[in-house]
Amino acid sequence: MPQKLLPTSLVGSYPQPDWLIDRRNLAGRFPPRVRARELWRPAPEWLEQAQDDATILAIRAQERAGLDIITDGEIRRESYSNRFATALEGVDIDNPGTALDRSGHPNPVPRVVGRIRRRHAVQTRDVAFLRANTDLMIKITVPGPFTMSQQAQNDFYRDEAEMAHDYAVAVNEEIRDLFAAGADIVQVDEPYMQARPQKARDYGLAALNRALEGIAGQTAVHICFGYAAIIHERPTGYSFLPELCACRVKQVSIETAQSNLDTSVLTKLPDQTIILGVLDLSDMTVETPATVAARIRRALPHVPPERLVIAPDRGMKYLPRKVADGKLRAMVEGAAIVRRELAGSA
Repeated sequence: MPQKLLPTSLVGSYPQPDWLIDRRNLAGRFPPRVRARELWRPAPEWLEQAQDDATILAIRAQERAGLDIITDGEIRRESYSNRFATALEGVDIDNPGTALDRSGHPNPVPRVVGRIRRRHAVQTRDVAFLRANTDLMIKITVPGPFTMSQQAQNDFYRDEAEMAHDYAVAVNEEIRDLFAAGADIVQVDEPYMQARPQKARDYGLAALNRALEGIAGQTAVHICFGYAAIIHERPTGYSFLPELCACRVKQVSIETAQSNLDTSVLTKLPDQTIILGVLDLSDMTVETPATVAARIRRALPHVPPERLVIAPDRGMKYLPRKVADGKLRAMVEGAAIVRRELAGSA
């Protein structure tokens, strides 16, 4: 963690440029669970080079905004989960299955036809590239085992719990390699813990703990209500959050802005650092720094500032880049306002 109070970070994604990906097509569908190579504009032989260039743009945008913890913007991904999930052994991606998305709509998903195993490291080059292009602290994200088990059609395992366990083993192997490649923080994305809380209690938390077993580095878990561009209604509270106090994870990323979350629930997580979502991504109006500062202050009666990281509600993938940049600058300035207030009261 950076030494100063209230460090700032993306949750994970930053908007991909229009010259790289067909953003209209991307926004007009549910997040892809199988590969969606038709979204990319460059020819296959130029795609990696183009993704590298766009990743550098995302890194520089974060640095210009003043963020303290930098991600690669998830620029190389069609969605937060499908790049890793479709790289695993035991998955038939050429003959996909179907599963209900968190919106209740059917979506093509990987069809599990054998034992889930990780063939090779998937994102270590991403980390090495990020590390080579910034001197700041870096974070990389990986989809969580429970969420991947909900985004698959099970044609092999006796039950979802057994499948989630093997996803967890694969995630654990990936996390170890991500730290070895230079990551300072590895975040596990588990949005379906909020969407399907009973299954998360039944076996999802055990799978997440298995994914983190033996991991010494700084880890985070992201749990949210879904992309604002796709899921428009927000509950006022989490259906699965206090349970994470029994998790090995060291940071918990939540959203509070769009849902106007009652932040007293944060007292239920007394041991973890809170990555506090303070940017409403459903609103294309750029917040003022004062608005951001007010959202941060709402958490302070319940969490000491030493245990807060300031972030958007969730990934910024679907935002126009100009809006995303403005919101990030406001977030950094809002955090600075509260930081000065805390220094003055010390």
